[in-house]
Amino acid sequence: MILIADGGSTKSNWCQLDEAGNRVYFNTEGYNPDFMGTAAITASLDKNLPDNLPQKHVTKVYYYGAGVHNAEKAERVAAAMRATFPNATVFVAEDLLAAAHALLGNKPGFAAILGTGTNSCLYDGAKIIHNVDSLGYFLGDEGSGSFIGKRLLRDYLRGLLPDGLQEIFQEEFHFTRDDILDRLYNQPLPNRFLASFAKFTYDHNNISYCREIVLQGFETFFANIVRHYPNYQDYTFNCVGSVGYNFRDALTQVAKDHGMEVGKIIRSPIDDLVAYHEEHNA
Repeated sequence: MILIADGGSTKSNWCQLDEAGNRVYFNTEGYNPDFMGTAAITASLDKNLPDNLPQKHVTKVYYYGAGVHNAEKAERVAAAMRATFPNATVFVAEDLLAAAHALLGNKPGFAAILGTGTNSCLYDGAKIIHNVDSLGYFLGDEGSGSFIGKRLLRDYLRGLLPDGLQEIFQEEFHFTRDDILDRLYNQPLPNRFLASFAKFTYDHNNISYCREIVLQGFETFFANIVRHYPNYQDYTFNCVGSVGYNFRDALTQVAKDHGMEVGKIIRSPIDDLVAYHEEHNA
């Protein structure tokens, strides 16, 4: 039995694949090693995996995750997987490789993630060959849920939301300034907290301010990241992630404004990722 997972910072989408090719899907938390250690990941797996999952019968685990930037970060996640699935060979790689596999298969091209955070790459059909660092939610992650949420919260705290929206936000969330700053500076997973407010802009997309901050987020993503790839206009724009998918009309508009034709935009790569591994006899 094989497990294949695409893990963002907020949620991990899993597929259990048996010898007959039967698929069972389930979700857990996202396990970003920038924010969670091995013990926390192990505890979350123990709590959130399906009760009927035969952990000792799992022979391979392919986990692609946000925050897996280097060998040390990958080992934090891999150690938790080995503890949870004691008879499995564990493979951990960055979620960007999952996106490339799902979006492009064996073909070279450009792939991006726009979800809680941002990432992007050029892919040669087998491996990532160029990456402009997104720098995480403190310094970058342009166009992501956390980037949009940061702009919304900043304007809210400064009283800069347009007439009516300030009151709508307050009525929906009831956050004080101290509540927000505590969640950002003292509580775990501030990136998830920021990204949770992207849904507010989606729910109120009829308000020009909400449409505009999404467009500006994508414009900044292209200006600071996409345009710094060599010959970027030679590639189609391919993207996975809830923010890219939910705001795909705005994203398509911005991509075309920057001379890129849009290829594939999907919410989650898990189905295409499983198909990739089946094709390659994972």
